[in-house]
Amino acid sequence: MDFDRQRIIGNYIVDFYVKILGLVIEIDGSSHDEKEVYDGIRQEYLESLGLLVFRITDFDIRNNIAFVMKDLEYFIILHYGTTPSSKIL
Repeated sequence: MDFDRQRIIGNYIVDFYVKILGLVIEIDGSSHDEKEVYDGIRQEYLESLGLLVFRITDFDIRNNIAFVMKDLEYFIILHYGTTPSSKIL
């Protein structure tokens, strides 16, 4: 799968975007502190476009990347099934 980094969607820049799935991956760190309302509005906008948003923390990426990858795998299976490519057809 192709993961686009720093993709512009509407008036927002998302951390990662998987076009084939319509999946946005957001990494939350200290830059998101005190921005819960903004992040909520942003996520609502992305979801209004039919996109799914998977959020992870920068702490988890730095300290437990295996957990992050497994969690992302489960998220994809839960929302797209065991064969995400079948959603394309």
